[in-house]
Amino acid sequence: MESQIASAAYAAEDVIESHVVDQIQPAGHRLQKVVTDIRKKVAKIVRSKKAIKNEIAMLDLQMVIEDMDSIKKKVMEFRDEIGSNELDMQPTSTTSSSTPFITTGKNTMVGFDEQLLQLLDKLTGQRSNRQIIPIVGMGGIGKTTLAKNSYEHSLIVHHFDIRTWVTISQKYNVKQLLLQLLSMISSEINSEDDEQLLGQKLHKILWGRRYLIVIDDIWGIEAWDSLNLFFPENNNGSRIVATTRISNVATHFDSSLFELSFLDEDKSWELFCKKTFGEAGCPLELEDVGKEIVQKCKGLPLSISVIGGLLGTSHMTQKYWKTISKDLTSFLNSREDENCLSILSLSYTYLPAHLKPCFLYMGIFPEDHKILVSRLTKLWVAEGFIKSNESQSLEEIARGYVNDLIDRNLILKHTMGSNGNVKNCMIHDLLRDLCVKVAHKEEFICVIEGIPRGTERVHRIVCDKKLQSKYPFRVFYTLRLAPLTRTWVTSIDGRFSKNRLLRVMSFNNGAKKKYLHRHIVDQVNMRYLATSFKIPSLGVMLPSSIDIVWNLQTLIIRGRVNAPSEIWEMRQLRHVDIWELHLHDPPPRSGDQQQDDFVLQNLQTLKNVKNFVWSEEACKRVVNVRKLKLEYGIDGKMSNNDYQLYNVSQLHKLESLSCVSYCKDERLRKLTFPSSLKKLRLEGFMVRYQDLTVIGSLPCLEVLKLLDSSIKEPEWNPVEGEFLRLKFLLLLWSGLVSWNVESSHFPVLEKLVLLHMEELEGIPLDIGEIPTLRLLELKSCNESMIMSAIKIAEEQEDAGNEILQTFIHIKCNNK
Repeated sequence: MESQIASAAYAAEDVIESHVVDQIQPAGHRLQKVVTDIRKKVAKIVRSKKAIKNEIAMLDLQMVIEDMDSIKKKVMEFRDEIGSNELDMQPTSTTSSSTPFITTGKNTMVGFDEQLLQLLDKLTGQRSNRQIIPIVGMGGIGKTTLAKNSYEHSLIVHHFDIRTWVTISQKYNVKQLLLQLLSMISSEINSEDDEQLLGQKLHKILWGRRYLIVIDDIWGIEAWDSLNLFFPENNNGSRIVATTRISNVATHFDSSLFELSFLDEDKSWELFCKKTFGEAGCPLELEDVGKEIVQKCKGLPLSISVIGGLLGTSHMTQKYWKTISKDLTSFLNSREDENCLSILSLSYTYLPAHLKPCFLYMGIFPEDHKILVSRLTKLWVAEGFIKSNESQSLEEIARGYVNDLIDRNLILKHTMGSNGNVKNCMIHDLLRDLCVKVAHKEEFICVIEGIPRGTERVHRIVCDKKLQSKYPFRVFYTLRLAPLTRTWVTSIDGRFSKNRLLRVMSFNNGAKKKYLHRHIVDQVNMRYLATSFKIPSLGVMLPSSIDIVWNLQTLIIRGRVNAPSEIWEMRQLRHVDIWELHLHDPPPRSGDQQQDDFVLQNLQTLKNVKNFVWSEEACKRVVNVRKLKLEYGIDGKMSNNDYQLYNVSQLHKLESLSCVSYCKDERLRKLTFPSSLKKLRLEGFMVRYQDLTVIGSLPCLEVLKLLDSSIKEPEWNPVEGEFLRLKFLLLLWSGLVSWNVESSHFPVLEKLVLLHMEELEGIPLDIGEIPTLRLLELKSCNESMIMSAIKIAEEQEDAGNEILQTFIHIKCNNK
């Protein structure tokens, strides 16, 4: 039924947006040069054609509406059927575990020995109050295995009076869960009793006894709240272990987590060998290909265990193992007997509806790809996956979706930004394969892995550059996108990408092409356009008719672009990220234009604008911009008086400002900052002491980066009351010699990075006394700074500070 609803929704979009294309691509563009009398006749014909098209469109839409009515009728019947049969339905059994125990023997576990000892210590610790111990991690990481090995450990068996285990699914039945718990500790249970009677019986059995309860695979706090009533607080050291794939559920228990991570190389190999060969050990001739297979499992115990078990009963030959290694992920997910894919797919099945398309969309990225979160959220917005609200921007909501998927351990954090947000994420190969399989089945995405076939009904097509080495380019040159295709993502030249309903297009351009294809301006439904040029400095031509692409939200070009003035008319623009953007001052308003007629209300990102004047008129056009990156170079033809950078302070929504000067003079002294600024990066500026005072007084500033001879005076004496919210400070190649700082001058600083600081006499020891400081990093700095950093680290270690990490990168002499 979900598929039918999605299909009907797509059909409605196709009809409506096709009609929009017909309206926005009128014959009027072609008739402007025709004489008046002929124009009238043609216009009459055009109106007649449009009337016919309108009627056809309404008929098509009516068919879609009829389909939706039919689906709605089925939904109502289904709901009525559930309502009438609910009392008669027996709850489904939930006794089977969703994750097999990854063990190599009766009570042997590989890879989590340290965690097992820690868990045993918590279970048998001296604290008398009842404790809840959550174990969290992605599907197949070993949560159930760890819980099972502790549950069956001889120390635990003798320590607790009562032990019982219950496995919970997303769709649970409280009565059935109580029956599970009771069945393991009492033979006198009556399945006819209601939920309350069963709960009271459980409470009575547990009362006064030291008990251990394992709640395996819990998906929400509601299930816990339903059971917690029946677990008494005996103050005798009772314990509850809860395993979950969702971090937010684990944090609800308000106790320290066991957060399981992937196995390292050595532990992965140990687990593989024991699953494959038992105690015999790996034959020498299979060791290299075996390690290759293990490496492709990416440290996930489930995949290592499954492939080890399969290979242990298969042909022990190099040839066979190499065949398995070539396409390991597909092999793992094709083995229905081990059910590897179905274990992982539970995480997708139980996703909220609004997160499902976002997760499936991860399949467009190649294996092992580091995914830029800011790019991912822009794509989700362009695809229409984000449901708006009044308090947040679409991008903010999308970032929340990213965090939700991370919280559910479906995607992984890779690198963090200086502001503390996730900058890059990744997805495990097995989960990516799950995305691709489900997306293919639901005709959501087609990832072309061979000669293009079966793309006629798919709305999103992905073609990776790896295929160029397998097939001649002419195979892909002949590819014609289906009329319904909305997304075309390719690392191959995008010359064959013309399609009237296209929303998202990402492609590469040839080395000698200096223009975007002419048919780009026909894509009136385009929301997201990204392209890169092999030689970006050659320059790229944007057509003057670019404003016809009125829906465009994101424009990403890895090239040097001279933008036409029509770009100021593209009111849906949200993000402009161009390698080097030469932007003309906006044209003046005509007398009949109102304020809202010319403001780019949605524009949030404007990056790499070269030598822009920043007139008052320009600032009025981009009043809501949040991220701004400016560059000024020696090729600028204007004098210092021509730049009006004092107007930047009028951008009251601006949060991130990066300004780079290649001219090494004071022509940009007029730059001023809005009070909304959270992140500031200055490169090549001559910053004076009074400038640092101005910067320090910015009330929201959290990140400050001063690069390349930024501080002109040799001495910096901060004062209390400045930099009250600064969390990240980076200094690179500044002329600073003496830095007289106390811990109170940067009260919430978390990270301090000093790069190529050749003249600074040393790091003040008070830096180590900042209570929030977590990272001190030095690279290519002088000996006195290195010694002071070491002393800070030693003093903090002696004081019991386990938070501060110190990294020192020493420049090596090639001799």
